[in-house]
Amino acid sequence: MGRTTRLRLGGFAVLGLLLVLWEVASRAALVNQVYVPPVSRIGGELWRLLLNGELARHLGASAVRFGLGYGLAVAVGLGIGLVMGYFRAGYLLLEPLIELLRPLPPPAIIPIAILFLGIENPMKIFVIAFACFFPIVVNTIQGIAGVDRVLLDTARTFGLTTREIIWKIVLPSASPNIVAGMRIALAIALILTVISELVASNDGIGFMILDMERAFRIPEMYAGIFTLMVVGYLLNRLFVVFESRTLAWYFGQSRRAQE
Repeated sequence: MGRTTRLRLGGFAVLGLLLVLWEVASRAALVNQVYVPPVSRIGGELWRLLLNGELARHLGASAVRFGLGYGLAVAVGLGIGLVMGYFRAGYLLLEPLIELLRPLPPPAIIPIAILFLGIENPMKIFVIAFACFFPIVVNTIQGIAGVDRVLLDTARTFGLTTREIIWKIVLPSASPNIVAGMRIALAIALILTVISELVASNDGIGFMILDMERAFRIPEMYAGIFTLMVVGYLLNRLFVVFESRTLAWYFGQSRRAQE
């Protein structure tokens, strides 16, 4: 067993210890059981929600919004980031607009989105895409800016077209930054999915958590929160796998440089 595996198992052990302490504190009435029910009771409600399909229904609704919003942000962010990063005119034309919108907190645009798009899925998808767009576009621009100019000049000398330069040199060289932006946006997408459902929705994991709280079904509320935590962790682990495979050449170079 490697050191990394041992440390990861140790991390799960710490998490397990915290859950045991939670269970003991609640059972011993060290905290108010109404607001902090035992973990075992939360687990029981989570299992019931899984069996009756209610949790799957809400997760499915959130997954659609999450996937569409995140996918739209990746497509638009990469496109605009490429235009701004590679073409000087594109950067000068779009930079003021990007820098004006970038500091705007994404939840602040929800009222505007509701005004124009209503409270159904288009509003939520737009809010998610808006929030995820900026880390992707900024990292794409920075990645392209870091491309070795000697490579670009050499490619032009050998007669490569702009399209060939972009596909064969610019995007591969900028891919570590681009993937980093996508990873940041992944967590933001999950956050905005929940926020948009908290504000206006009749399904989704965010709606479920708020609805359970309003109905004072506290164990079910915690079950929803725990589910959200697990989903976030799994998404991150899946992205790590995607990153390690997509950037295998980059990590290989980094290891060789350190040797």
